Amino acid sequence: MKALNDFYQRHIVLFNLLFLLFFLYLFLLSLELMGASLNMFGEGLAETLIATTTNPLVGLFIGILATSIIQSSSTTTSIVVGLVAGGALNVANAIPIIMGANIGTSVTNLMVSMTQIRREAEFKRAVSAATVHDFFNVLAVLVLFPLQYFTNFLGKAATFLGENFQNIGGLNFLSPVKTLTKPPVEVLKEFLGNYPWLLLVLSLILLIFALTRMVKSLRILVVKKAEAWFDRYLFKTAPRALLVGLLLTAMVQSSSITTSLAVPMAGAGLLTLVQIFPYTLGANIGTTVMAILAALVTGDLSAIIVAFSHLLFNISGMIVWWPFKFVPISMAEKFAGIAVKHKIIVILYIVVVFFVIPIALISILR
Repeated sequence: MKALNDFYQRHIVLFNLLFLLFFLYLFLLSLELMGASLNMFGEGLAETLIATTTNPLVGLFIGILATSIIQSSSTTTSIVVGLVAGGALNVANAIPIIMGANIGTSVTNLMVSMTQIRREAEFKRAVSAATVHDFFNVLAVLVLFPLQYFTNFLGKAATFLGENFQNIGGLNFLSPVKTLTKPPVEVLKEFLGNYPWLLLVLSLILLIFALTRMVKSLRILVVKKAEAWFDRYLFKTAPRALLVGLLLTAMVQSSSITTSLAVPMAGAGLLTLVQIFPYTLGANIGTTVMAILAALVTGDLSAIIVAFSHLLFNISGMIVWWPFKFVPISMAEKFAGIAVKHKIIVILYIVVVFFVIPIALISILR
């Protein structure tokens, strides 16, 4: 036993790197499983909500609610693209739904941050990393929604792009994450498909277990100078962090996954909030790839315009708020400080912002 322990201590970095990769896979599997279970609960509801959009302001809150239910802005935007291509939704009402989807996708990050609630310092860093993405999206909507409503600048710019790309055709984009996680999820759906709540419970158990172990491995790796590696290579500069977020999200086809990955890293002290901010902006841009490809496959000009509107919205939000990045960053830090003292505030924030307010306003404004 002593010999084994000595061997482990001599190769502690290698072992913890292997542990990290294994628990990272479990984490990704739990997110895929959670998405599958919530889709079984809510995709039909989300599609119905989106199809019955009556005006742009209602569309904004439907985008928040629908994405919060199914926890995937990519799924929401793909539904929107499909409905626009089928003539069930017009472009004017579709663009605000896309804006709302950007806000709704942040709910996953906050749920992930809750797994570190027992360690105050880690919880504070995790909550700030989770909410900086949300606050940026909210601020972007506050500026760009009125501008879009009165000028349709996104629709006009996206129409120009759509007319030039309409006949280019789509690509079958293979996600390596889905390739690795979808088979076990399909097996579990086959056995437990009639009980989606069991799949949801299982996904939460896997999520908590995987994140707990990931943070432990990350903490050891940080002590062993992994932090310097991240600083020196992946997140050395803001443009590089943005590019990492963009490419990683384009590959895995889910900003929820890539931004959620940053939460435990922030909790472990591996990444700072200043480094995470441009990474989340890159993730916002990267998540538009799936919808653009889906639209190009349809060949429908209106659907392509909506998909490009999503890309242009995220780029516009970045242009507006990058010079004032201290605003969402300071908001996230202050919120995290409150959350550490009153931990219930995170749960209340999730329930009120992502569900209560959208449901109430959709009911009132319809």
